[in-house]
Amino acid sequence: MPVAVVTDSTAYLPTGHDVTVVPLTVVINGVEGLDGVDVTPTEVARALSARRVSVTTSRPAPEQFVSAYRRLLDAGAPGVVSIHLSADLSGTVESAALAAAEVGERVAVVDARSAGMGLGFPALAAAAAAAAGADLAGVRAAARAAIARTTTLLYVDTLEFLRRGGRIGAASALLGTALSVKPILHVADGAIVVRDKVRTASRGLARLVDLAVEAAGESDVDAAVHHLGAGERAAVLADTLAARLGDRLKARYVTEVGAVVAAHVGPGLLGIVIHRHP
Repeated sequence: MPVAVVTDSTAYLPTGHDVTVVPLTVVINGVEGLDGVDVTPTEVARALSARRVSVTTSRPAPEQFVSAYRRLLDAGAPGVVSIHLSADLSGTVESAALAAAEVGERVAVVDARSAGMGLGFPALAAAAAAAAGADLAGVRAAARAAIARTTTLLYVDTLEFLRRGGRIGAASALLGTALSVKPILHVADGAIVVRDKVRTASRGLARLVDLAVEAAGESDVDAAVHHLGAGERAAVLADTLAARLGDRLKARYVTEVGAVVAAHVGPGLLGIVIHRHP
């Protein structure tokens, strides 16, 4: 049996993967639900648009990770590599580390320093390495190498939801809303920061594609387009990106973000994650 790979519900993985997913929790007006199990992005988007509706999120308890790790090890996995969203955005990786300390040295925890497929691509790279027979150190190294080759870019209509949740600093939030500009964000060393500013949504999406092509460089790449309640715009964005990258685009995915990320970015999100091949 290969080394097992674990991630969390903010990875938004495509179907057909061999990765165990531990869900985060979303709380809407005091009612808890598991991300991707009990709560949908549509429900969160609706709640965020309503007045006097509270939407918060919480990390998995260490016990959830302990249960997952022990189940995989008891099933015969020689080790577990557990890869999670940035510690700057969530305490999930801390919960995983606490669980790993309890379970023992056969569990290695990796901070992906991103979310969405910025986390998903490293998880898939780790799973591929495990399937090829890599040991615990090799699978962990594959995840870390993929993290270094992955760029996450985001367009949002407003920074208000990121500011409310403390996922972006007040100064950046003010910068992003000055003069009614539309912010382009990227994930830099685990934190969400303003990358660029444009005047209109159409310019924002064009700039998002420009930055994604720039991130691809001369490499062959895989790309993921994320959205929240903007499926048609996401499909157009994916087609535009594919036309720009041509034969260098080896795989592409279009997915709606889950409830946890939805709670922090708000409706209208569009994002591109570029994963450069070695």
